[in-house]
Amino acid sequence: MFLAISPVQILVIALVILLLFGGRKIPELMKGLGTGIKEFKNATKEEEKEEDSTKS
Repeated sequence: MFLAISPVQILVIALVILLLFGGRKIPELMKGLGTGIKEFKNATKEEEKEEDSTKS
């Protein structure tokens, strides 16, 4: 697997993020990321509904 990520790599990435942003900013970042993903999913669902309604 070319793009496989091992547990050690995940740990290193997590430590780098912790060092860059600090422990207090990480919850805020994750909340923003979650909100962005939620909005993206809602937008794709709305677009699918629009496509279905135009086909009928």
